[in-house]
Amino acid sequence: MFAPAAPHRCARRTMLRGGSERSRRFRRNASTTQEEISSWVEKARVSRLQHLEEQASTTIRKAVEAASGEPIAFPCALIAGDVIMLELMHRLGYLTSGAIKVLFIDTFHLFPETLEFLADVEQRYGFKAQVFKAAGCNTKDDYDEMYGADLWKEDIEEYDKICKVEPFSRALRTVGAVTMFNGRRRDHGKERAHLEIIEEAAVAGGMIKVQPLVYWEFRDIFDFAKRESVKLHPLHDDGYPSLGDAKDTVRVDRDKWFEYAGERSGRFVGLVNKDGSAKSECGIHVDGAIRDAERDLWETDKGSHVKLWEVPHVIEALEGTNDDNSTLLVVYAPWCKYCQAMEDAFEDLAATPPANVTVAKLRGDAVRDFVEEKLMTKSFPSIYFIDNVGEYVRYESETRTPEAISAWVAEQNLE
Repeated sequence: MFAPAAPHRCARRTMLRGGSERSRRFRRNASTTQEEISSWVEKARVSRLQHLEEQASTTIRKAVEAASGEPIAFPCALIAGDVIMLELMHRLGYLTSGAIKVLFIDTFHLFPETLEFLADVEQRYGFKAQVFKAAGCNTKDDYDEMYGADLWKEDIEEYDKICKVEPFSRALRTVGAVTMFNGRRRDHGKERAHLEIIEEAAVAGGMIKVQPLVYWEFRDIFDFAKRESVKLHPLHDDGYPSLGDAKDTVRVDRDKWFEYAGERSGRFVGLVNKDGSAKSECGIHVDGAIRDAERDLWETDKGSHVKLWEVPHVIEALEGTNDDNSTLLVVYAPWCKYCQAMEDAFEDLAATPPANVTVAKLRGDAVRDFVEEKLMTKSFPSIYFIDNVGEYVRYESETRTPEAISAWVAEQNLE
């Protein structure tokens, strides 16, 4: 075994001079190389954007075709990505044809510019959004009177449920959607980092959730809008990367917009979850939120002793024509936390009801006009005793134990 000979000293000097010469040539060509790099980067970005656009458009088209005429919903919040989706849907003709139904949740806390911008995009793209609000409220004054102007400060989860989750769930039920488009993306933050372009949601019997922009980044949104002259929300020009409720959305330095999760860095400012963690989701996309809103109370198909009543049953009871029994009726909304809190107690009462008393439920948020007119219902839950001739009285106590309600029913029977 022979060790390789060491290079001659002169040879080493030649090698070093050669290396230095190559280095000098590289430095001399540095400006040209930088121009080439910039050109490559720009071409790559253009190619990437073309691919993302094609992928998103193809995804929208295939999802609509797969629905085979069944209702498709797009809950739109008018953030930048949502507007890009409207643009793509419009190009495919799905907005003017009504193949995709646009839903909009008015929380009564949005920026005024957002509602103005909604009217603008409706006109531009030739559709009319279906607007949903907190149950039983048409105006902010209605909301303040029913729930309190400071609900979001006192209980942010309850605020989300009333102003966002329940209207969102109701919107999907109203249109009967089997497929739902949304603008969530992986770069929104760690909660969304593993989203796929199509998922099955645990709502409405397995609704299909389609996220056409899931692989886009925030910079792509603005690059596309600039290239295609798509008009975005006017408050982007005022420093807001994303738009939500005005009460907890703030401006963000522009140089931070395109960092990871930068788009949503100005949202939910100052809000915390019950576990003390910083709030990062509006409530709609929190695991189980929609499922909880969809779940009914006192489910008869799961063995509940509380009878399911519809409007005709109540009319018969109020006319004294249904049977010889009196009725203990709860008018409720399944998303109401006070209704949820009394579920077990009312079930226990129904399992061993007072003599000659039918224990029943009526979903009041689904027939609000009826319960307001016939029973003067203003809030949930409302419990009524209806005697066998149709006279009724409302239970006024907030103590909703089986014992307390039974004692109250006994008093009504004595009268």
